[in-house]
Amino acid sequence: MDRIGLVTEETVDLPQEMINRLGIAIVPVVLTWPDLAAQSGRNTFQRMRELERQNIKSFGKTSQPSPREYLDKYRQQLQRFKQVLCVTITSKLSGSYNSAVLAKNLLAVEERSKVSVVDSLSASCGQGLVVLKAIDLVAKGMELDAIASKVEEFVPRVHVFAMFSDPKWLETSGRISHVVASLMRGMARLGVRPVLAFEKGALVPASLKSKAGDTALVLFNQLEKDTEKTRAAGKRIRIAITHGDDIEAASRLKEMAEKHIDNVEIACINLINDVVGAITGPDTLAFAWCEA
Repeated sequence: MDRIGLVTEETVDLPQEMINRLGIAIVPVVLTWPDLAAQSGRNTFQRMRELERQNIKSFGKTSQPSPREYLDKYRQQLQRFKQVLCVTITSKLSGSYNSAVLAKNLLAVEERSKVSVVDSLSASCGQGLVVLKAIDLVAKGMELDAIASKVEEFVPRVHVFAMFSDPKWLETSGRISHVVASLMRGMARLGVRPVLAFEKGALVPASLKSKAGDTALVLFNQLEKDTEKTRAAGKRIRIAITHGDDIEAASRLKEMAEKHIDNVEIACINLINDVVGAITGPDTLAFAWCEA
C-alpha cells in the first residue's frame, strides 16, 4: 500500500493526465446554470460567449462540496493509501475547507489521525502548485504531519496573478459592485487594466497597467518583475498557467517565460475550471509561481 494519497477539488486546474498519474482524488464542485447548459460549445467559456452573442443575461450558481463528498474521497483514498492529505480551495471564496474538516471529524476515531486538511488560500493554478508541492514532499518520504506543516508554510509563497477580459462576470456573480465594474470598463477603454492577485486567500488588485491590450505580455512583465529577487538568488522557478479558452495567449506566456527567464519549470497549462471560470469569464489569463 502506498503511504500518502491526495484529495482536492475540481478547482485545482491540473491536467487530467497528471491527476490520474499521481492518483489524486477529486471532489466535484457543482455549477448550476440552465441557460449555459443549453448553449453549444466544447467548454464553459465557449458557451459563455454564446450567451453574450445572444444577449442572454444570467449567471450560474455554485454549490460547495458537502462534507459527505469529502468523506467519500477520504475513504476511497484510505483503501489505497495509509494516510491522506486534503488541499482545499481558499476558504476566503468557498466553504470547502470547512466541509473538508467536518468530513474528517465524521471518520471513525482511529481514522481521523490519518487525514490532514490544508487551506491553499488560492485557486486554479495557485491551488495546483500547492498540490504539486505536497506531491514533492510525499516523494521525499516525509510523514503526514510534517508534510501538512511544510505545505502550510509554503502556501504564502505561492503567487497568483490574473487578468480578465471583461469584469461583467465578476459583477454578475456579486464579486464586485456595478460601480467598480463600470470604472474598470472605463479604464479599459483608455488602455488601462488591472492585474489581480491572491492576497491572504482573497482576490485583490495588484497593479494597474497601461497599454494593456496584450494580456500575455503584461503578465509576462509581471512575472519577470515579481520573480526578480528569487532568480537573482539563483533559485529555480515553477510556473503554472491557466486560461479561459485562450490557449494562444497561454502558450505565448509560456514561450516568453521559457525564452527570457533562466532556471524555469512550466508545470502545466490548463483550462480554468467551470466554477472559477464562471466568475472570471472567457479570455481570462492567469499564472502562479513559486520557488521550485
